[in-house]
Amino acid sequence: MAEQKTLDDLFLDTLKDIYYAEKQIVKTLPKMAKAAQTPELKAGFEQHLAETEGHVDRLEQVFDIIGKPARGKTCEAILGIIEEGKSIMDEFKGTQALDAGLVSAAQAVEHYEIARYGTLKTWAQQLGLNDAVNLLDATLKEEVATDKKLTQVAESNSNRMAA
Repeated sequence: MAEQKTLDDLFLDTLKDIYYAEKQIVKTLPKMAKAAQTPELKAGFEQHLAETEGHVDRLEQVFDIIGKPARGKTCEAILGIIEEGKSIMDEFKGTQALDAGLVSAAQAVEHYEIARYGTLKTWAQQLGLNDAVNLLDATLKEEVATDKKLTQVAESNSNRMAA
């Protein structure tokens, strides 16, 4: 018979997933910033790198709250999203469409993170992990704000350049 799993187990598993994802994003954002053609998009990626490093710190605090070591678990979803972004950088390098593609790839990352942080926040509430709720909510708000900024960049600049 399968071992009984609880919401605590699911919370920890998902926390490890997003921790791994954030660490991969920290490695990828400098490459995206270097590839970006407009100063606005470069600066956005650089700013989000600093925020993402803060997200890793917050996640480590959540691990501390639940008394578990901060360890990642391979996240195939983020690896796939990052690989798509690398393909865009390779295939559209030097073209007018590159920045639009980079924005699209970045938004795929943001949407994944928004889904994960929203879920973790809800589960933390249900588990009575109030300190974790506050940390996860702070990151969730930053991810939503980044997604909105990316939409503004796309609508004001990169999509028009690509067309």
